[in-house]
Amino acid sequence: MEDIKQNIELLLSNIKILHKESIFSKNKVPKLVAVSKKQEANKIDQAILYGQKIFGENRVQEAANRWQKRLEIHKGLELRLIGPLQTNKVKQSLNLFDVIETIDRDKIAIEIAKNLHDKTKTKNFYIQINTGNEPQKSGVDPLDADKFIKYCIDDLNLPIVGLMCIPPVNEEPSMHFLLLQKIANRNNLSELSMGMSSDYEDAIKFGATSVRIGSLLFGERKGWLEKMTWFVGFCFKIFSIMFVCCYFNRHSFYNIYP
Repeated sequence: MEDIKQNIELLLSNIKILHKESIFSKNKVPKLVAVSKKQEANKIDQAILYGQKIFGENRVQEAANRWQKRLEIHKGLELRLIGPLQTNKVKQSLNLFDVIETIDRDKIAIEIAKNLHDKTKTKNFYIQINTGNEPQKSGVDPLDADKFIKYCIDDLNLPIVGLMCIPPVNEEPSMHFLLLQKIANRNNLSELSMGMSSDYEDAIKFGATSVRIGSLLFGERKGWLEKMTWFVGFCFKIFSIMFVCCYFNRHSFYNIYP
């Protein structure tokens, strides 16, 4: 698990260097959000042990199962929702997450506004922009972004502090980061959640205030084929041990009673 400690230290160092070299160096250093979805429990605990404070989750119920006890034990942690939010999960989300980054449509915004009050844990919200207009992805159309942001802030009185995006995998991410930055600037929003393991360096150059890192921090997750291969190998080892034990027990019996 020393790799996780080294990964965190390397990421924080690189973020500071990139930020210092960017035109946004007078702003605060971008925050490191550890994407803990589907990560092994011991890896998450190690990250907390080594000082990581902010974590991002994609699914509400999985986050609740994974974090409720940890949040009671470890004070000062910040939990963010960085995945799609359904209306039937809004109440639960508002009492679990410190930040929700994925407001993406009227229905969700209205439901949040209905359930938001002084005792709600969630204090800050981001609007997700679908910068690539990808039909399979959540997010507001960039052409509708200004109107939707104004609606959330002025009509629903939501504390919108920033924007979030996930660029298309087959396109240059910089153009999407620039687009998000321009939308934020003209709407006076200061927070930009953009950049993941593969493109966080570019995101920082375009003003990211937080980057969402998974594999570079925790390491690659095991795929189902790798897990199945490990399981088959484990079963084979157990079978081999049982076979050897039975073989020697049998021969020991014949030696005693020929």
